[in-house]
Amino acid sequence: MSVVLGSGAFRYSVEEEGFGQIPPGWEFGDVGGVAVGPSDEVYVFNRGAHPMVVLDRDGAVLGSWGEGVFSRPHGVHLAPDNTLYLTDDGDHTVRHCTLDGKVLSQLGVPNEPAPFMSGRPFSRCTHTALSPEGDLFVSDGYSNARVHKFAPDGTLLFSFGEPGVGEGQFNLPHNIGCDADGWVYVADRENHRIQVFDSNGRFETQWHNVHRPSALYTTPGRQPLCYVGEAGPIFEFSSGAPNLGPRVSILSHTGELLARLCVEPSNGTAAGQFISPHGIAVDSRGDIYVGEVAWTGWANLFGNPDRPSPLRALQKLVKLPDGS
Repeated sequence: MSVVLGSGAFRYSVEEEGFGQIPPGWEFGDVGGVAVGPSDEVYVFNRGAHPMVVLDRDGAVLGSWGEGVFSRPHGVHLAPDNTLYLTDDGDHTVRHCTLDGKVLSQLGVPNEPAPFMSGRPFSRCTHTALSPEGDLFVSDGYSNARVHKFAPDGTLLFSFGEPGVGEGQFNLPHNIGCDADGWVYVADRENHRIQVFDSNGRFETQWHNVHRPSALYTTPGRQPLCYVGEAGPIFEFSSGAPNLGPRVSILSHTGELLARLCVEPSNGTAAGQFISPHGIAVDSRGDIYVGEVAWTGWANLFGNPDRPSPLRALQKLVKLPDGS
């Protein structure tokens, strides 16, 4: 019998064997980001030998691309025109690509990062989101504490944020989303919160009911659902403690907790457990795809290199009908 997570309108069956029928010898390693295309095909942006692997909704491989282009895949965002924005924190760039991998434009100069915590783009940028007007927000990142807003032609309009724990400050802005009203949602990972801003970077509110939010997916339109992948604790004193993750949580556009998706203990490789959710996407049927930084997360959780091989890095949670 399959494992069922959640309750009420948010119930999901876990695919027991993981998701993705990749060829023998292939391994995702760490999955930085996941996106779902116009036909529910799944784009898996990963740190294996094939940076972008494209799967159908049943997990069969449709193709791959990006070899020799990407240094350390981190984030993927599907635009309304069915192109992809791909964030590479290893070479400090954002590339705008077609669905078959043609690079249309690029922000940042490969391997030329901005100085540490300078506030200038980019220093290990993490993710992207598009405003209703087509402006691009970039969260930046591991070696910065900023969000940058670019015009559609790539002109930097302004940046906001600085290191810290106060309103509008960041401690690793790790993921970002934008809704149809222009509200900007930032996963401020190491401050254990999601901050919400208007389109001009003005702080509006913050949600503290998450633990190290890494993945963030906002549904299209106004008043979105927010699907959050929480990385969970990495320190020995709290690793494995209940009710901290790793897990997937679903929040309303006001931050109300609607569902927690995991079994306890939540850290592991069994169905309904997670290692380190890092990318998340939802398809037209409401199914959730969760990409995990499995190699990195395994060492953080269990403190040794003796990893299973292959190590699961992609899960699918299948939406169940209400009342089933």
